[in-house]
Amino acid sequence: MSLSDQKQTGIVFNIQHYSVHDGPGIRTVVFLTGCPLRCRWCSNPESQRSGPQLAYNRDKCLSFEHCIRCMEVCSAGAIQKGADNKATIDFEICTNCLLCADICPPTAIRVYGEEKSVKAVIDSVEGDSIFYSRSGGGLTLSGGEPLHQPAFAIALLREARRRRIHTAMETCGHCKTEDLLEAGAYLNHVLYDIKTMDAEVHRAGTGVSNEHLLSNFLALRDAWPKLPIRVRTPIVPGVNDSVEAIRAILEYIKEVPNLTYEMLPYHRMGSPKYGYLGSCFPMGDVKLDEAVMPALEKLLDADYAHLRPRSTRKN
Repeated sequence: MSLSDQKQTGIVFNIQHYSVHDGPGIRTVVFLTGCPLRCRWCSNPESQRSGPQLAYNRDKCLSFEHCIRCMEVCSAGAIQKGADNKATIDFEICTNCLLCADICPPTAIRVYGEEKSVKAVIDSVEGDSIFYSRSGGGLTLSGGEPLHQPAFAIALLREARRRRIHTAMETCGHCKTEDLLEAGAYLNHVLYDIKTMDAEVHRAGTGVSNEHLLSNFLALRDAWPKLPIRVRTPIVPGVNDSVEAIRAILEYIKEVPNLTYEMLPYHRMGSPKYGYLGSCFPMGDVKLDEAVMPALEKLLDADYAHLRPRSTRKN
């Protein structure tokens, strides 16, 4: 590992410790900013932009009766006094200078995304190593799309492997093929999202077609046939919440070796973040019908049980 790699920097918006849902064992998940997709159901909207961005939680504001520091430092005039005597932020004219976040006492205004070096991130990850040895866990890169920052992501994986930390990466697959294949050299496990086999449905829901990510999926498998891959599908109302849609994915992957499959039920836990970023949750109040997941689990058990992770297979 070269010194230049250790000094490589990128933008990280969260490091989540003790995760058990993002790869084998107990894991430390490092979330990188930047994503080429704009999924309408995204639970991490703060990950979509490549650099740091401003967020504002109005409930935490002390009100202008007690503090006007944010308005005083805003040279763009984006921060004004609202009808409830609390700050309002016009994100359309905000220049993202981030000065207001630096001086907000209750952190009602904060920044998603911070520049970090490879060494700083891996040092933090290595602090959890006692949990990895007992559970088979390690580092997982997530986002956003980790390979939206390819040099940083690959350097993180390379340094983790040098320190003998198990590596995993969650990817939407919409990235340069050469970056994905290079990352594969330093990965022990991949979580690969396939949302739908219908290119137009995929474009309507994410902003891009699925053709490139499916091509990358096959390229990754061809280049690294022994690399364990778990295909994951978020089950989203009106997008892929039908037996036909999920069967199409299962038929596509059923003969692929060294692969497992997982369905993730739709949730709205990330919806408040849209308000913090000055936008609205695109999916609104829609909910997943309670009958959907049992029907899809029945399909998986009936015809594709071999794709289930061993820990969830029925006897």
